[in-house]
Amino acid sequence: MKYFLTLAITLLFFSSCKNELTFEERAYHQISALPCEKDCPHVDVKIPFAKNVPIVADSINKKVFLTMKEIIYFGEKPYESSDYDELLTSFIGSYEKIQKEAPEEQIGWEAEITGRVIYASDEVLNIEIKHYSYTGGAHGYSGKRSLLFDPATGKAIENQNLFKDTNTFKAFAEKRFRTAFQLNENESINSNGLMFEDGIFQLPQTYFFTDKGFLLYYNVYEIASYADGPKQLLLSYQDMQPYLVAK
Repeated sequence: MKYFLTLAITLLFFSSCKNELTFEERAYHQISALPCEKDCPHVDVKIPFAKNVPIVADSINKKVFLTMKEIIYFGEKPYESSDYDELLTSFIGSYEKIQKEAPEEQIGWEAEITGRVIYASDEVLNIEIKHYSYTGGAHGYSGKRSLLFDPATGKAIENQNLFKDTNTFKAFAEKRFRTAFQLNENESINSNGLMFEDGIFQLPQTYFFTDKGFLLYYNVYEIASYADGPKQLLLSYQDMQPYLVAK
């Protein structure tokens, strides 16, 4: 297991004082010990690790790790790993178990996950996690996760708590979505090849706070096929003023 620790990354909105929240990048890497000529199975993880404010940092770091467990696994449920070393070892171990049982199957498993702080204010801290994994089949799976926190407490902000009134925001978002994807108000939301369940507009599972605005992000398969890729809608903070609780 290789482990790297880089210089601390100080957020724009937080100074480097010992009593204020800062982040450093931590990286983990593991590769299978089984012989391979190419596409050797590996897993690489880079995460922002919170520090300096113990209770707040601990809450953030635990949430990030739990999210990694939801991403890096093979089988019906996540591994019962207690740290990143165990998590990566379990993933590579799953590959090696299958390889030993069926040595004729030469599959180059891989997982690459990168997390970074993309937004910080007095009210919201946003960590983006990009991930890609392949464990066989026609293609791998890539996506993005958004972890939102109250920077004062480190507690996660759930999607339903982002909006003053979710139904009101949903109606507004659908109008903007239809405009962006050139759908009139009387046209089926799926008429241009989208795949909203039951033909009814739904808000995404993922939101990002960015320097350009509030981003609604639909991952692959959420409302479109793999070939069509993810879909997104960017809304200005001025337009979001009536809907967002905090920004």
